[in-house]
Amino acid sequence: MVVEMIPLFGPIPGGMELAVILLIAVLLFGANKIPKLARSTGEAMGEFKKGRQEVETELREMQESGSSAETEGDSAVEADAEV
Repeated sequence: MVVEMIPLFGPIPGGMELAVILLIAVLLFGANKIPKLARSTGEAMGEFKKGRQEVETELREMQESGSSAETEGDSAVEADAEV
């Protein structure tokens, strides 16, 4: 059985399509504002990555503290069983 994968956003634009997109961007924003727009987009992506890393770190710490609490709880149950 052959399974055909359908891209989520359609085909990736090639040479001529990228040129048209760039031309439209220059017409909309002006040549002077494009570097500022790219810089602010880069800064926003950096902030997003930093926030994502902080959340991942917090989740990892919560998982580690949860697993250590389970280990301590198991030890307490075993100690009670021995008495």
